[in-house]
Amino acid sequence: MKTVLITGGAGFIGSHLCEFLLNKNYKVIAMDNLATGSIKNIEHLRGSQNFEYLHHDVSKHIVINEELDFVLHLASPASPVDYQKIPIQTLKAGSLGTHNTLGLALAKKAKYLLASTSEVYGDPLVNPQPESYWGNVNPIGLRGCYDEAKRFAEALTMAYHRIHKLDTKITRIFNTYGQRMRKNDGRVVPNFIMQALKNEPITVYGDGKQTRSFCYVDDLIEGIRKLMISGINEPVNMGNSEEHTILEFAQAIKKLTKSKSKITFNPLPADDPHVRCPDIAKARQLLGWQPKVGLNEGLARTIEWFKSN
Repeated sequence: MKTVLITGGAGFIGSHLCEFLLNKNYKVIAMDNLATGSIKNIEHLRGSQNFEYLHHDVSKHIVINEELDFVLHLASPASPVDYQKIPIQTLKAGSLGTHNTLGLALAKKAKYLLASTSEVYGDPLVNPQPESYWGNVNPIGLRGCYDEAKRFAEALTMAYHRIHKLDTKITRIFNTYGQRMRKNDGRVVPNFIMQALKNEPITVYGDGKQTRSFCYVDDLIEGIRKLMISGINEPVNMGNSEEHTILEFAQAIKKLTKSKSKITFNPLPADDPHVRCPDIAKARQLLGWQPKVGLNEGLARTIEWFKSN
């Protein structure tokens, strides 16, 4: 049985990854300081003898007294609402947290995977965004704490690969949604769903013509598994290449919830990307991976979860 450490294991994506790998017969150690994660996300896993939870901040020295086969570093606030409230902690998770987890993987001779983000592309001037695109990022803007933390994390990960020959992987995660997102997350999916379910105004920022691509969490988790056991060391985009405007997305949620909400428009936040869509040719060719769950199906599942929670 292989052992995997997942930092950010009590978060939205991290908890799904813990559950998935447990079901694939891995021993899973979830590490989280619960800055944005929740014990509720992993409570159903804590009865398993192959699951362990460690309350720890990855920006501090990490001690694991057993062998590790994989270190998956997902720990970081990911919502603009969160990382703009705690920008220093966000920068520490991307810098010190990445340094600490890379050092741990090196000491344990473990494979390493960094969960990076589409935000490394900033407000892109190229659409869709291939991995070869270097991005258009404002390093001192309100979003810079997250964007630059992840860009630094990628640079440090590649340095460990080149200098220490560590087997590293980098996934650039595009907008992902599904069960266990926080109601007050601040991102578009929970915002729109909660507003629609309450028949409150659905608040669209800007004119709603900015685009996003939404990947259902189960698809993403399968992609991460394929990447972690692969021989690929360069960054790989993971997301859904089907692009929608924010206004289209708001209308889809309104229809699926049968909501009486009106759609209203607010000013666009600073540095908010105008387009966001992954070029996933690399994932298709090298991993045989692409999303399978359609938007309406994924949204229906997510809406049902929000209703019951």
